[in-house]
Amino acid sequence: MNQLVHPIGLPGRRYALITAARNEESFLPGTLAAVIDQTLRPERWIVVSDGSTDTTDAIVRRHAAAYPWIRLLRLPERRDRHFAAKARCFNAGREVLADLDCDYIGNLDADITVGPDYFAFLVERMAREPRLGVAGTPFVEDEISIEHHSFQSRSATWRHVSGACQLFRRACLDDIGGYMPVKGGAVDWIAVTSARQKGWETRTFPERLCFHRRALGTGNHRAALVPFHYGRKAHLTGSHPLWAILRGLYILGRRPRVTGGALFLAGYLWSVLSRSPRGVPRDLIAFHRAEQMARLRLLLRGKRRPDAAVAPV
Repeated sequence: MNQLVHPIGLPGRRYALITAARNEESFLPGTLAAVIDQTLRPERWIVVSDGSTDTTDAIVRRHAAAYPWIRLLRLPERRDRHFAAKARCFNAGREVLADLDCDYIGNLDADITVGPDYFAFLVERMAREPRLGVAGTPFVEDEISIEHHSFQSRSATWRHVSGACQLFRRACLDDIGGYMPVKGGAVDWIAVTSARQKGWETRTFPERLCFHRRALGTGNHRAALVPFHYGRKAHLTGSHPLWAILRGLYILGRRPRVTGGALFLAGYLWSVLSRSPRGVPRDLIAFHRAEQMARLRLLLRGKRRPDAAVAPV
């Protein structure tokens, strides 16, 4: 067990965490161990059990008995599983934290593990940059090949922060009103993009990584259909048609070759033709498309990464 750097968080460096968990008995123990082992622990950690029917609640209660800053919040059991539930859980946890004196509030997924100085690093970076509203790191699914992280794509932007772990400045989180419950997903993307729309900076720092213990996108869908649902999500978030088509063509050349890109394009076109509801505000869609076109212009000029000028090194 690491010795705490700040047993009680210093002013400007106090943070709390919220984790939505539904039947996570396989992954949650690893997440709990990782947070307990942090050199800078959270002031409070609310684990929101979304009607779990396995041993998730018992696991949290056992750890809460040993660490009083861990709390269990149980929501009623429900039959369906969709992405709006994450927003519902996060916002419920945020309400519990309403009276807590802290500077940052983070979402940490129940299948994520991190190194012992992970949150100390993020908090320190945010403390240095007052306009930084949301911070995070790339994630990897395989510790053996950590160089292949989630931001390796040439079109990836350091301004996006993965939903696996998002640390919000509390003022920024208040500004965007928490997570927007959209059944089709992208609740974390909406939060980060809304923060930029309101003038906050958002940043992914590659100096640290978090580890995703479940295959990406398989919590709600079969692995083979993940690219199709990403295509649907591109329509849901209002991606510019040109950007979506170019992204699908780019994916055609990646593994699984052809299949992934074809499924992505099929998901996007299916959503367009069926006029699937978006659930994202029009002004946010307009802001998103303007960002995409600006990034595309930079890519066409040969920049490896659209925001390379501001990316950390």
